[in-house]
Amino acid sequence: MSVPWVYISDLAKHEEKEVILKCWMYNKRSSGKIHFLQLRDGTGFIQGVMVNGEVPEEQFSAARNLWLEASLEVTGKVRRDERAPSGFELTVSDLRIIHNPTEEYPIGKKDHGIDFLLDNRHLWLRSANQLAVMKIRERIIWSAREFLHNGGFMLVDSPILTGAIGEGASGLFEVPYFDMGNAYLAQTGQLYAEAGAAAFGKVYTFGPTFRAEKSKTRRHLTEFWMIEPEVAFYDHNDNMKLQEDLVSYIVGQVLKHCGSELATLGRDIAPLERVVPPFHHITYDEAVILLQKLGSSITYGTDFGGEDETILTQQFDRPLFVECYPKKVKAFYMKQHPEREDLVLCDDLLAPEGYGEIIGGSQREDSLELLHARIREENLPEESYSWYLDLRRYGTFVHSGFGMGIERVVSWVCGLPHIRETIPFPRTIYRLNP
Repeated sequence: MSVPWVYISDLAKHEEKEVILKCWMYNKRSSGKIHFLQLRDGTGFIQGVMVNGEVPEEQFSAARNLWLEASLEVTGKVRRDERAPSGFELTVSDLRIIHNPTEEYPIGKKDHGIDFLLDNRHLWLRSANQLAVMKIRERIIWSAREFLHNGGFMLVDSPILTGAIGEGASGLFEVPYFDMGNAYLAQTGQLYAEAGAAAFGKVYTFGPTFRAEKSKTRRHLTEFWMIEPEVAFYDHNDNMKLQEDLVSYIVGQVLKHCGSELATLGRDIAPLERVVPPFHHITYDEAVILLQKLGSSITYGTDFGGEDETILTQQFDRPLFVECYPKKVKAFYMKQHPEREDLVLCDDLLAPEGYGEIIGGSQREDSLELLHARIREENLPEESYSWYLDLRRYGTFVHSGFGMGIERVVSWVCGLPHIRETIPFPRTIYRLNP
């Protein structure tokens, strides 16, 4: 019977059996007649114990000269070891070297500066912490899509190249587009999601979005991923309830499936365990008063900065909805407040522990006349929005939606101090490579 090739994540199924691992050596130490090979294969980590006399002499000698990140085919017996992080170790019986680097691996055991690590992001991804972050990111995305799919939402793909501005002209990347002038990299899929909602009722878009903002904060990237649900006949309150349910579900699924990854990152899970409905709610007006009492210099009518969001979220033990901002600081498509013309029916959902906004949402303006007026107020090119106005000309309806930034959620759930580690290859105003 041939020895099976298995993944480290599946070793528990093969206890006391001989298996083959195809893997890389990320660390090694030797003690006389024993090599302790630290092995990884992308699904997990395990120690391979190689004893002189239990493997051919030439293999034991060759292992002495292995460099970090050598690629290997290792055969051995799976042994239970409660002291090991994975609960198992591998007693090595055969070693085949696929490739041994000829020079030292750039990322060693010593501390490295963040610029060095980002310059070597293609290699830094191989570390245990980065694997944990990426597994949690995948679980967050999977859980969001699972929640929406099970809730009857249809995925509607929106274009990345667009002629319509979604979030303000100052944050646009322009792209020459044949003989038609400039196109723009999409800031949001929302406008197209609204068309999808008019056709299919409950939809969402998911993809990369782009903001040409010269922001240097720990919460901003120039390229990031957003999931954007849009629902026909949902009002402002329905919209917030959907956000609350989605975020609670995502966090619950991470706690259920990613305990070892959270432990690797040293994440305190007690704050995450409190992420259950109902979330806290305050109005923009109430938030400004509270911030001023807490020492913020914010003035009424301005949007919140990152520091203001941090101060607010530190006052609450669960996510916080801030509702009904001034019209002048929000996008043109948001529904005018029925009782105050200076406000719109919108919300920002702020994550606790100082992490700030993870979702921005609103009821959309369903009046053709008011929407047209807002486009003119913002000096947007009306011809680019003729199709968007058609959604109000032909069967207008109450509808709402929101955008959830994947990287913002990953940063919060993982407890990371900066958003740049939440995406495999971050793009900032200073970084385009690797």
